[in-house]
Amino acid sequence: MRLKFLLFILASMAFGAAAAAQDEDRPFAVEEVTDTAPVVVGTAATPAADPENTLLLDLSTGGRVAIRLRPDVAPHHVERIKTLTRQGFYNGLVFHRVIEGFMAQTGDPTGTGQGDSPLPDLEAEFNRLPHVRGTVSMARTTDPNSANSQFFIMFMPNLNLDQNYSVFGRVISGMQLVDAIPRGEPPANPARIIRASIQSDNVPPPTAAEIAAASRPAAQSGTAALEAALAAEGSGTAPQ
Repeated sequence: MRLKFLLFILASMAFGAAAAAQDEDRPFAVEEVTDTAPVVVGTAATPAADPENTLLLDLSTGGRVAIRLRPDVAPHHVERIKTLTRQGFYNGLVFHRVIEGFMAQTGDPTGTGQGDSPLPDLEAEFNRLPHVRGTVSMARTTDPNSANSQFFIMFMPNLNLDQNYSVFGRVISGMQLVDAIPRGEPPANPARIIRASIQSDNVPPPTAAEIAAASRPAAQSGTAALEAALAAEGSGTAPQ
């Protein structure tokens, strides 16, 4: 299995020394990126609200995060996210790699950083959208065409990642819930996506029982706990 990670490029003189000190023990490669994948140029302006291109993540940290998707600059990545979301692929997955001041990564069904969806990897759609706070971008290996299902949400700007990862959206509401995701590689008690949906599908938010079940320690959480909570309420299985 291939480990999906971010190549954390140390190219800024202002932050170089501090970043190097923090990155010495990180389990991913620190190297110069020389990929030559084409850069997709799209409008920098945020598109108008579009329920069909709004991803909703119901998190165990207590609520719903809304992400504006950008098919104008990353159409294949947006289509992949929407396909997996509608298949229920992201439901129950943890944030397995969360680095303070950097980003929170999810989308691995194994929770190890080595897993993907059954679908084929995607060709890069590097574009000019910046990796600022709230940016949502695809994780990959050293191969620029290896993004599949894992993605990350930026806590803070890191423009060294620009045009080396395929940005496909940005958080437009609920960023405080992203900030509350426990840190760690992996976190001792990781936050999880209770349910992912596309806004146009009108999937209701999770109940208080679902949120409580998903917030329990790892040994007590997960699909079984969610199903038990739903059964207790007599509401059946979670909508996909």
